[in-house]
Amino acid sequence: MDARGSRAAAGSRLLQLRVALVSVLLVAAAAVSRAQLQVGFYDTLCPAAEIIVQEEVSKAVSGNPGVAASLVRLHFHDCFVRGCDASVLLDSTPGNTAEKDAPPNTSLRGFEVIDSAKTRLEQACFGVVSCADVLAFAARDALALVGGNAYQVPAGRRDGNVSVAQETNGNLPPPTASVSQLNQIFGSKGLTQADMVALSGAHTIGNAHCSSFDSRLYSYGPNAAGQDPSMDPTYLAALAQQCPQQPAGADGTVAMDPVTPTAFDTNYYASIVAKRGLLASDQALLADPTTAAQVVGYTNSPDTFQTDFAAAMVKMGAIGVLTGTAGTIRATCRVAN
Repeated sequence: MDARGSRAAAGSRLLQLRVALVSVLLVAAAAVSRAQLQVGFYDTLCPAAEIIVQEEVSKAVSGNPGVAASLVRLHFHDCFVRGCDASVLLDSTPGNTAEKDAPPNTSLRGFEVIDSAKTRLEQACFGVVSCADVLAFAARDALALVGGNAYQVPAGRRDGNVSVAQETNGNLPPPTASVSQLNQIFGSKGLTQADMVALSGAHTIGNAHCSSFDSRLYSYGPNAAGQDPSMDPTYLAALAQQCPQQPAGADGTVAMDPVTPTAFDTNYYASIVAKRGLLASDQALLADPTTAAQVVGYTNSPDTFQTDFAAAMVKMGAIGVLTGTAGTIRATCRVAN
């Protein structure tokens, strides 16, 4: 090998080492973040904190069970962009388009529930409870109200003051994602493939817009004119009735789980096994042998799913958190301090 080739090889090895080092640092940072969060963080600082959030979530979900899915989704979308810092709650300003107004987030709901809880928290304990912790508590409480296992939420997150719409690009999994794409996105957050399959189970509640999957009904394949052969034909026909081919702008919604749309159970996984996964990213879980085995396993053991999901939610809730003196406690969740 000549000198030029030796330098190229050395450069390639150096790049590989740098990539490996960055990966190690990301994992280490996630581990440190988890260590800094603690269960019962507000026990002395604001003893009523978790009770207040639970009351506001209960009030909202009792009035509309669909709010439960909205609150879980808010927590997901927050943590996957800039970490769990409540940046998804910030409103856009004249000089900046915030995350909530980016295309993947315009269908987010539940902001008013967080606002109500935060208003009460500020009255009870001014400047103590972060919006990021409210999101984490609200997701847990919402799940418990629709059949999910209750779990303890380590707290102590602080809020960020930056929210940029463009940062949603590449950080939020699209509804067309393959298993490899899902692994890449979740892996970049320190989550494993097993975590990804468990967290995908959140799709057992809530609705999806027709535009998230109508390409499977009308424009699938190389000619963009077919139907997705991985979808059960009967289910496909039913979806076509609910989501007729429309001109741009018409976009209805369909239950992610048509059997028990407001119950947190394993029917989502049973639907995938039956080739009735609504999103392409859902059905993709059956195409990979490893993820397929986990999907089938959950249909046979609902308790395992509930345990795995709760553990994955706690892990997700530690992504990129601000703790200690980092970040701030926003007085209003929609406005930067």
